Amino acid sequence: MSDFNINIVPTSTTSIVKFEANKFLTRNENHEFKNIDEAANSPLAQQLFYLPFVKTVYIAQNFVAIEKYDIVDWPEVQNEVAEQIVTYLNKGGVVIKEAKAQSGKVPVTVYAESTPNPAVLKFVANKKLVLQSAEFKNIDEAKNAPLVQKLFHFPFVKEVFLDENYVSIQKYDMASWEEISMELREFIRTYLEDGNEVLNEEAISAQSEAAAKQTDLNANPGDLDETSREIVAILDEYIKPAVASDGGNILFDSYNPDNKTVKVILQGACSGCPSSTMTLKNGIETMLRDMLKERVQYVEAING
Repeated sequence: MSDFNINIVPTSTTSIVKFEANKFLTRNENHEFKNIDEAANSPLAQQLFYLPFVKTVYIAQNFVAIEKYDIVDWPEVQNEVAEQIVTYLNKGGVVIKEAKAQSGKVPVTVYAESTPNPAVLKFVANKKLVLQSAEFKNIDEAKNAPLVQKLFHFPFVKEVFLDENYVSIQKYDMASWEEISMELREFIRTYLEDGNEVLNEEAISAQSEAAAKQTDLNANPGDLDETSREIVAILDEYIKPAVASDGGNILFDSYNPDNKTVKVILQGACSGCPSSTMTLKNGIETMLRDMLKERVQYVEAING
């Protein structure tokens, strides 16, 4: 069993629903099928076309998007479709048949973006790299992350953080970004363009298990007290998007009701950032104080 999970995600187009998987379904190409004949190289899409309401199937990276005919409404059938997809995947069903070797590469673009941390630069790709964030402090931690292992071969790379479609790299002081950013950008672009793995299957499975545990943690009230659940929700909705845009991540660690202190873990560009203390005090701490009134007074980072 491959332990796939499917999340149903509505879109701005009412006739289209996305079925997001917790693992990649295809790496480098997007596929659109208008009918069962066009889906000859996708057994999954062909199976979906046996559902009479399926009009178009679109497969890309970690999701299947389906456009339906008007004979049904999505709330009536979406759970059935999700169950069909997850059953197919967990039985080892083929999503896209491997094409014969081609000489052409899949074009990839990568650009460098500064972060509030002067020691960290964010390299953003035009494709999704990972489904869950991951931080690597050294090459040993990167044993299941081929891209990160190769990045640690550069002597000036200190730490690496992966999330969605970007790589945040923290450097040692031995080199300036002006000297090394172009080399790193071109290396990452070429690596991705050649179709190489960012994470291997073992790392992806570990990430999926961690994500499932986090989902269970949020879903089961017994595992967190009410205030802790509210803190996690605030961090997820208000703080994480802003932090991610700066090339970092923030995780809830603990809440102590006795001294009204929240402890968090900073990752990526946020870890060791000179402005992180100000962000904690003037941003996160102030927001939690305001939203949770007397229950929170202090926020501390247990790293960085």
